[in-house]
Amino acid sequence: MTDLLLTGIGHLVTNTGEPGDTAPVLDAAVAITDGKIEWVGATADADSAETIIDLEGRAVLPGLVDAHTHIVYAGSRAEEFAKKLAGESYEAILAAGGGIMDTVRSTRIATNDQLMDITSRRLGRMAGNGTTTVETKSGYGLDVETEVRILKTAALLAEESGVEVVCTFLGAHVVPTEYRVRRDAYVDLVIEGMIPECASHAEFIDVFCDRGAFDLDETRAIIEAGIAHGLRPRLHAEQLANTGAVDLGVEMGAISLDHLDHVTPEQAAKMGEAGTIAVLVPGVTLQMRTPPPDVASLRRAGVTLALASDANPGTSNVELMTTVIALGSLLFGMSVEESVWAATRGGALALDRGDRGQVVAGSRADLVVLMATHPAHLAYRIDQPVVYGVIMNGEIRHMAGSRRLI
Repeated sequence: MTDLLLTGIGHLVTNTGEPGDTAPVLDAAVAITDGKIEWVGATADADSAETIIDLEGRAVLPGLVDAHTHIVYAGSRAEEFAKKLAGESYEAILAAGGGIMDTVRSTRIATNDQLMDITSRRLGRMAGNGTTTVETKSGYGLDVETEVRILKTAALLAEESGVEVVCTFLGAHVVPTEYRVRRDAYVDLVIEGMIPECASHAEFIDVFCDRGAFDLDETRAIIEAGIAHGLRPRLHAEQLANTGAVDLGVEMGAISLDHLDHVTPEQAAKMGEAGTIAVLVPGVTLQMRTPPPDVASLRRAGVTLALASDANPGTSNVELMTTVIALGSLLFGMSVEESVWAATRGGALALDRGDRGQVVAGSRADLVVLMATHPAHLAYRIDQPVVYGVIMNGEIRHMAGSRRLI
């Protein structure tokens, strides 16, 4: 018998068609067995189940997939945020030993228990608001021991929370202060020291390839070493300036290129031809008060778009993918349907998780139930909680019970 049957779904987003162009199923039902979607159809055609929940017209989406975060860290950079609001640039703060290095110092001295406690609370907030799969990176250790600790913490959090946590090694985040005049030595440490120790704890490798971080030659060497240890590449690309990171990423087979504030139409065309996914992070656009990436060129080139939070203490202190969906529409000019697709199916493809981001028979049963009848409320009510319930891998994580429709 079916384990769980959801009926009375007013607006079901299945993501079975082109991005943002899938007709919803109205008055729908979804049957779930053994953690998988068993059947999708009209409520009138639904069979019986051990547990039946009438959602009374609420909208249902696939579980939200956050394909770019930095959530394992200690400390705060609120004072730095105030400096940026007063006119000091991110790059000036970084050059003075602040920014990422502030977080590195706090993370290095945090105990394992402290890191677990802090990050568990972050992940709990994300999961409670519909994030069912999350990628997270190292990069706040910048030494072998702490980089390994960050990745191990992420793996433990996955076991504890039930959220799938996909790990990325980002030892090449910035060159730490102690290596500032010995860049080559730090690149060697990443390649010869960190990657061999971290590769078994991660699936992907990332490099912050940009002005003030790592150049193209350094990035190539680090990515090649990661590939040799079985890690799949993705890149922070063209965020602060256009450095050619997109061209290098496409050449090296990166599954995704992220940020892309300064991507050109020609680079977008290369990404489209290669099938490289663009992971866009509107929280950074909001917090850094920078122009948005050229979404129109990416769209015209046929690039698959994903939206992610880039949750981090310095440039995007945004944790909730519901907020990211709103920002994708309000800042990037994406339709609500396109933003929802990018935050679900797009994120799943960016992490090579083809079994999620859709509501179809055989897919993983990760679902978000809204308190509203239509996903447009995600952008329309940007400052209000909109999630009514979350189902992860077929298990009900929470249902709000008596909350009325909004």
